Amino acid sequence: MQTRTAAKRWARTWTDAWPAQDVDAIVALQREDGDHWASLFRPYRGRSGLRAYLEECFAEESRPAQVWFAEPQVDGAAAAVEYWAVIHVKDQPLTICGCTVLRFDEAGLVAEARDYSHVQEGHHAPPAGLFE
Repeated sequence: MQTRTAAKRWARTWTDAWPAQDVDAIVALQREDGDHWASLFRPYRGRSGLRAYLEECFAEESRPAQVWFAEPQVDGAAAAVEYWAVIHVKDQPLTICGCTVLRFDEAGLVAEARDYSHVQEGHHAPPAGLFE
């Protein structure tokens, strides 16, 4: 599978699955032994690790998330995808903006994902034009 196709599928799946808290849809994108780094210091190994991470995060969210993903930027087997999300923890809004750097295998599954993000209290809309 081409990297651009895999990256677009990844972004579309997250766009739909995050608000629905559809762990299975997101985990299905990950290679069985693929790594997901939630931050530099939080590696989650394999599909089981990614599942544990998602379940932990989604359990904290008290309302469906609002999410936006930008067009993937692709180079070889790697892609970078910017995102913006507003989640609610204990009914208090938090805005997350970030970028996930992905490396895909030949089948289009995520071999490695590294997430870099910033969290700010409150509901902040994404900048105009960033996710259009």
